[in-house]
Amino acid sequence: MITQQAQFTTYMIGETGKSKDNWKGILGKYLFHWPLFLIALVFALLLAFVYLKRYKPVYQIRATLIVKDDSKSTNTKAQLDDIGLTNNSQLIENEIKVLKSRQLVSRIVDDLGLWVNYYRKDGLFSENDGLFSLDMYKDSPVKFVLEKQTGKLDNAGVKIRIIDGKSFTIYLPDKSTRTAYFNEVFTSSFGIWKLIPSKNILQSKGKVLFMAIADPETKTLELQRSLDASLSSKLGTSIDLAVSDINDERGKDILNGLISEYYASSSDEKNRELKNTLDFLDQRLASLNGELSTAETGIETFKSSKGLTDISSQTKISLENLQANDAKLNEANLQLSVINGIDNYVNSGTNSNKIPSAIGINDAALSSSIEKLANLQLLHDKMAANMPESNPEFDPINRQIKTTRALIKENVKNIRNNLLDTRNKLQIYNNKFESSIRDIPSDERQFVNIKRQQSSKENTYTYLLQKREEVAIKYASNLSNNRIVDDAYSEIPKSPKPFVFLLSLVFVVGMPLGLIYGRNALSDKVVSLDDITKVADVKVIGEIPYEDGGEPIAIRRNSLSAISEQLRALRIKLYYLHNKVESGRVTLITSSVSNEGKSFISVNMGSALSLAQKKTVILELDLRKPKITRYFDLPQDKMGLSDYLNDKANIDEIIQKTSVNEYLDIIPSGKIVENPSELLEKKKLESLILDLKERYDDIIIDSPPVHLVPDAILLSRLSDVTLYVIRQGYTEKSEIKFLKSLKDEDHLKNTYVVFNSIERVKHGYGYSYDESYYNNNAKRGFLKHLFSDFKSRF
Repeated sequence: MITQQAQFTTYMIGETGKSKDNWKGILGKYLFHWPLFLIALVFALLLAFVYLKRYKPVYQIRATLIVKDDSKSTNTKAQLDDIGLTNNSQLIENEIKVLKSRQLVSRIVDDLGLWVNYYRKDGLFSENDGLFSLDMYKDSPVKFVLEKQTGKLDNAGVKIRIIDGKSFTIYLPDKSTRTAYFNEVFTSSFGIWKLIPSKNILQSKGKVLFMAIADPETKTLELQRSLDASLSSKLGTSIDLAVSDINDERGKDILNGLISEYYASSSDEKNRELKNTLDFLDQRLASLNGELSTAETGIETFKSSKGLTDISSQTKISLENLQANDAKLNEANLQLSVINGIDNYVNSGTNSNKIPSAIGINDAALSSSIEKLANLQLLHDKMAANMPESNPEFDPINRQIKTTRALIKENVKNIRNNLLDTRNKLQIYNNKFESSIRDIPSDERQFVNIKRQQSSKENTYTYLLQKREEVAIKYASNLSNNRIVDDAYSEIPKSPKPFVFLLSLVFVVGMPLGLIYGRNALSDKVVSLDDITKVADVKVIGEIPYEDGGEPIAIRRNSLSAISEQLRALRIKLYYLHNKVESGRVTLITSSVSNEGKSFISVNMGSALSLAQKKTVILELDLRKPKITRYFDLPQDKMGLSDYLNDKANIDEIIQKTSVNEYLDIIPSGKIVENPSELLEKKKLESLILDLKERYDDIIIDSPPVHLVPDAILLSRLSDVTLYVIRQGYTEKSEIKFLKSLKDEDHLKNTYVVFNSIERVKHGYGYSYDESYYNNNAKRGFLKHLFSDFKSRF
């Protein structure tokens, strides 16, 4: 009769089903640690509650203004040069730098007193927690006045409790307190100061206030960094201003104050040229006023002394012609004086702040060039306030100034030549008129000369006075070309609740997931078959599930459970591993280290074999730490293997019956000895095994951990099959390499792995067993299962 050996067939599961099982396993592995998610939820809710309670909305305050490009001239050539968009961008960039300049921002800090912030105790916490949540900008019941600074202001502060309208309690640096009075002068490490009460002082009676004092320079830098100024559109010249603040009124005041200071500064710069012209005209008018008075007095005295009441018609005509010509000559001389001043300026080679006046010069090209030069110089000065002259951004401005100066020089040269020619002609006419006056009688001639001087000065005075009025009107009406599109306004702050809840959800899910994943990723424990088979070329013939709080003997005659059925399956596989030998089979059971379940497998394999009416004996050959007798509640003082090997007992004296059934016997370890390895090398042990083979169908050897002591290697020579126990979540992955080396060096005979104590939910690997299939009376206790092994769920 031919016996065909049974073969184990591996069935491939479809990718979809495998993927689904993987996801179920991964999800179960994470849900096993549900207390971590619960703790994260409680912690996240607590943090969210505290944050929302302490949260102060941050307002976004915005404003928009339009800047006019004054540098663009009406000159045709200049207009053609300015067709591109780069000038607009350069102009706006420069104006943005002016708006955010330290000079303007420092004025806002000083004007609004932003270097002192007033807070009042409010909300969730006690007065001793150091948290002051209510910002009292404009509503502060007191005003801090620093009379003299003597130290650093950074991180300085004053804490008080208002008693009434006249006094308050001050908290001193040494944590002591004393009663003080408003308007009383105090001396602190940072300076001399006092507090002035406001009209609403009594509304804050009994309240605790804190004044946070910062250095104005530091506050200026902070405000500069927080200010946002940007170009609204590349095609336009509007600027969007923005600042964030927890107090919207303060933010509005900052932007409105900044715009106001910017306009004031811009107007002052634009009026500088007109002011220079007015000063020049005032000086000339003051000088002419005295000269004109002297001339009029001289006419009156001359007419009285000579009794002259009237002059002839010929004399009148000559006088009128001479006066008219003198007026034109004076105007020409005045224009030449102005032209010379302009020429001196453009030839000076320096960027003087005092732009010359073109008063009286009726030349559109020259006036346009001077206006353009003034605007370029203004732009240069604004940039110089924020950066050094060596900055490359000055290059295009300096080139434009140089080009404009050259254009002015050319215009001045042409105008001077024309004026000199005109003055020469007028001088010739004057000489003709003066020669005709020589024929007039002496008194009349003398009177004409006096009258001529008076008329000349009067005409010049009238001309300059008219020009001064024109300049004064322009000076008074020279408003800023910039225009506010939107005054400072605050946007409604977005509620933080959706973000806080989303962040809390991320924390509740992410923190435990990250902790579990990181812990698993860093773990060096064996959790799946892949951890075994990828390293060692060894077959896994059994996967024993974990049973919490179970009996040491998991399989009995009437037991129906997942673990008992897996033990029965292992018993069947063991039959084929021994090549279907019916009796005298020796099975060695060992592991790498202790507590991996080798004694548990030994006891239950013996029990499973005996239930199949296989006469079985278990040898407790772990002579150092024996456990088998305790599992069967056998007496510990009986003689055993150590006694037999030391010739102190015979085979019948060391065999003990068990209460499981009549087919299962135990041979205990006996007395603890100091030389267990030497005992195991005796030939008497081999004789014992041979004798037992005659008496029993199966011999189960429970040996010590093979990685700790060599006993299992010594016993392997006496066995037919070795079952190597690996415990899920306990055995280290490095032990698999050790197992591989044992197998490669053939230290253990016919080695197979039993994967023990599998917890599918905890580790995300293993089979899902339905206990109701094995036991119809089994009830699934959800809460019991949920809270079982509670500590390990963390």
